[in-house]
Amino acid sequence: MNVLKFLDQKITAALVAAGAPEGSQAMMRQSARAQFGDYQSNGVMPVAKKLGMNPRELAQKVIDNLDLGDASEKVEIAGPGFINIFLKPEWMAEKLAATMSDDRAGVEKAEKPQTIVVDLSAPNVAKEMHVAHLRSTVIGDAVAKTLEFQGHKVVRANHIGDWGTQFGMLIAHLEDLQATNPDVMNSELGDLEEFYRQSKKHYDEDPAFAERARNYVVKLQGGDEWCLEQWRKLVDVTMEQNLHTYGRLNCNITAQDTMGESMYNDMLPGIVADLKEKGLAVEDQGAMVVYLDEYKNKDGDPMGVIIQKRDGGFLYTTTDIACAKYRYETLGADRVLYYIDARQAQHLQMAWTIVRKAGYVPESVPLEHHAFGMMLGKDNKPFKTRAGGVVKLATLLDEATARATSLIEEKSGDLPADVKAQVINAVAMGSVKYSDLSKNRTSDYVFEWDNMLSFEGNTAPYMMYAYTRVQSIFRKAGVDAASLTGPIAITEEAERELAMKLMQFSEAVESVAREGMLHILCAYLYDLAGSFMKFYEFCPINKDDVPADVKNSRLQLAALTARTLKLGLGCLGIDTVEQM
Repeated sequence: MNVLKFLDQKITAALVAAGAPEGSQAMMRQSARAQFGDYQSNGVMPVAKKLGMNPRELAQKVIDNLDLGDASEKVEIAGPGFINIFLKPEWMAEKLAATMSDDRAGVEKAEKPQTIVVDLSAPNVAKEMHVAHLRSTVIGDAVAKTLEFQGHKVVRANHIGDWGTQFGMLIAHLEDLQATNPDVMNSELGDLEEFYRQSKKHYDEDPAFAERARNYVVKLQGGDEWCLEQWRKLVDVTMEQNLHTYGRLNCNITAQDTMGESMYNDMLPGIVADLKEKGLAVEDQGAMVVYLDEYKNKDGDPMGVIIQKRDGGFLYTTTDIACAKYRYETLGADRVLYYIDARQAQHLQMAWTIVRKAGYVPESVPLEHHAFGMMLGKDNKPFKTRAGGVVKLATLLDEATARATSLIEEKSGDLPADVKAQVINAVAMGSVKYSDLSKNRTSDYVFEWDNMLSFEGNTAPYMMYAYTRVQSIFRKAGVDAASLTGPIAITEEAERELAMKLMQFSEAVESVAREGMLHILCAYLYDLAGSFMKFYEFCPINKDDVPADVKNSRLQLAALTARTLKLGLGCLGIDTVEQM
């Protein structure tokens, strides 16, 4: 049950009944201190200001019209007009008891499931994934997992860079290598970065090579079968490496999710012709340009967006227009989320402005750029190797595994070998992902090994440890969590705090689905783990003097905590382990 939404709706209804205009909304926030109630609403004051009323008078009218049924034991006005709500422990216990039989921990499925396309990861062909691809990959996949948990149909669109003029030189270089080593696809191409660098070096230094490369571009774009065959080899070997990386990161991105730029190539001439026919695109010095009044240059004139060059070539904007059109018309998207670098904001907005003007995607279908900041090193500059080069993502994951191995050997060296290997992998990959996901995605963040692998603070190891602590309680009790039944009693303050936090899981999930802000879910899980640790300290479970009914109630709270942690971390794409 989403308690925040329940209370928000009740106070909103009471606001309207008290004379506030339709559309007025209460704003709920959990109180930081018990004497302020379980929840506190500050939604009355802005409404009172609009109505020219004394906030406390309006608050009293709201309370007079507030119908919480048997949910609250008292409601009070505090300060200039806050409304404090104290929930009945019996009501809370009843809701949590109902959740015990719910394997979704109280999170209801979406009433109207949507088809949601998530644009994520987007590496380039013939280049290895590097750390800059981490955020678009793990953030996009975690939001996709959360939306799937809600019951939506999610289409992951891995918009790889698999088309463009650079493929002429790549095909020419591949041709040269295959002439001396027919098995080159399984040898030299293992280092894609070196393959790309050598291709570029030959292109820049060898005029004959450059001429051959330019000819291959024309042939490739014209559909030449041999060039297409070589191009497919480059795409396949790149994606094979990328899919291995996705697997390591526990990201559900498959070969079927690959939707590269080439996929829209056949649509581009028709889109340019259609935009011209609609009067949106005009010829300017041989190029086709769309001028947008919504964007002005420094002279105050409408900015032009080139959609076809004078030589007939198309641009990224043209592809992005086709991409949005395809996602609506062919994939049937009700909503499209783009996990792309913040620096691409204006480019995307300009492309989408053209999309809307052309009528390719109706306003009822949101096109959302969920931008993210950069991963920084300790010097607050983009994360680089010591030599100043780009850090390969595979190298980063290898180091995470090595560091996690040392950590687990030190703390849990007596684990069986197979269990230890599972724990090491979960900690390594979970730490890299959680370190990213727990930060506000719109901000840059500093990547620090020591913090992310700590068993203290808002980290993956701390979350995993909290989960294993619950599992150890059940092992000691000799009880199967699935067999628990009976009433839950909330009598101690630590029980109440844990119960309140458990009832907020649905709100955290909805926040992620609505805004794509995963740090909200991370913060919730961290608070939940902290509340459980406090509960575990002050509310003994397995001690001999604990009455059977109290033990049974507390075991149910512990079981709900474990289930919620597992589901929440699962939405983030992070595995839990049974022992550490």
